[in-house]
Amino acid sequence: MASLEEMRAERLKKLALLKTAGMDAYPASISRDMSITDAIAQFDTLVDTDKQISLAGRVMSIRGQGAILFANLFDGTGTFQLFLKKDGMPEDIFALFVNTVDMGDFISATGTFITSKTGEKTLLVSGWSMASKSLLPLPEKWAGLSDEDERLRKRYLDAIGNPELFARFHTRANVIKYIRAFFDTKGFMEIETPILQNQAGGAMAKTFNTHHNDYDMDMVLRIAMELEHKMMMVAGYNRIYEIGKNFRNEGSDPTHIQEFTMMEWYAAYETLETNIKWTEELLKGLAKDVIGKMSFMIAGEDGEKVEVNFDGSWPRVRFGDLLKENAGLDMRSASVDDIKESAKKWGMDAKEIATTGRANLLDFIYKKSSRNKIVQPTFVMDYPGELKPLAQQNTDGTACVAQLIIAGAEITNQYAELVNPIVERELFESQAKAKADGDAEAMGMDERFLTAMEHGMPPMTGFGLGIDRLVALLTEQDNLREVIFFPIMRSKV
Repeated sequence: MASLEEMRAERLKKLALLKTAGMDAYPASISRDMSITDAIAQFDTLVDTDKQISLAGRVMSIRGQGAILFANLFDGTGTFQLFLKKDGMPEDIFALFVNTVDMGDFISATGTFITSKTGEKTLLVSGWSMASKSLLPLPEKWAGLSDEDERLRKRYLDAIGNPELFARFHTRANVIKYIRAFFDTKGFMEIETPILQNQAGGAMAKTFNTHHNDYDMDMVLRIAMELEHKMMMVAGYNRIYEIGKNFRNEGSDPTHIQEFTMMEWYAAYETLETNIKWTEELLKGLAKDVIGKMSFMIAGEDGEKVEVNFDGSWPRVRFGDLLKENAGLDMRSASVDDIKESAKKWGMDAKEIATTGRANLLDFIYKKSSRNKIVQPTFVMDYPGELKPLAQQNTDGTACVAQLIIAGAEITNQYAELVNPIVERELFESQAKAKADGDAEAMGMDERFLTAMEHGMPPMTGFGLGIDRLVALLTEQDNLREVIFFPIMRSKV
């Protein structure tokens, strides 16, 4: 079998043949009258006419020999059969096709519509031109690339040979389109906030750090959109949302990746109850209207597939009740030593325990003991107040929050938002102390945000949604990398 270098050399020779024949292999414009989808839709109207139609796309297969050739053309909207006959076009043009066209090339083909002997919609080609000559071949197997690493690095090749993967990214786009329409119809305004920030806030996570050369100051990539959104609410924008990238410098696994797409929204004068109602309405609508079904097969705790059903009402459970039931820990009465001992039992390293705050210890225990057991859509309520310093605080030390958990993964995070600047300052001070004590994920003081709050912040509710996790769920993928076209990969040395 020829090597890639040898195949490339052969294609360069064909490129030279095209040049000698006076055909531009990379023209600025080509003949194309319609997409292949439109050609299929209009075929019955045009088949009985002599109208010359030009189609363009990538050659996916070539078969036949001698005076008759068939080829399949794909343009991203569909596939159409081409039929070339030696006596159906100038002999030199037919010969040039035979001698220069490879699978993977983009061409423009002109001819009339006919129905083949096997009943297939076909373009009887009377002329063609090269649209873009490929110098490297497509994968040999049409089920996508077989090497996992190569498949993720060269997603463009995998998508060419894998129709299910190709369609998945259309589904992702349709999910985002539906989300935008959902909030647009509820009177929300789409906004943009900075990715490059002086100080991270809005979540607990390790940051990616960089430096602004012109201003000579350290900066970070954002970990959340929350603080900037709330400052816009101070300005009087009552309903806002944003879909964009966040970055968290933490571990990788099938449900976590360092660069991910989030959607956040905030609505003034609305409550957590409305928030939960809209969440259920949105996700059920996505399942029904975009995916076309209400149940999904997702990998469970043991790796086996389990059915997740979106129908019916979604239950609510309390964070503390889950800890008591699954970890035997009462978070209201447990001492810090009790919590540390439990964290050790559930697998946290002793060095990490020593530098992790109480709230994050409880969160670790919850994730290990409880969250992975939740399969059906369930709202987990009333997290430890220290863990949610940007939410309204309940009188029992918990925060007025909810997280939607499905198949062990956090899909949404929603708050009755804290708007009291005095309480917020106290919570920030507690977080800053935890950070100074070594908790890298704790928040620092943000005087800019506190100043905005002191100018007056309306009562509101807010929501964060991981787009990648949602799309993985709706397309029944167990790894986020399967719904990200360019996942982060280690550099090849």
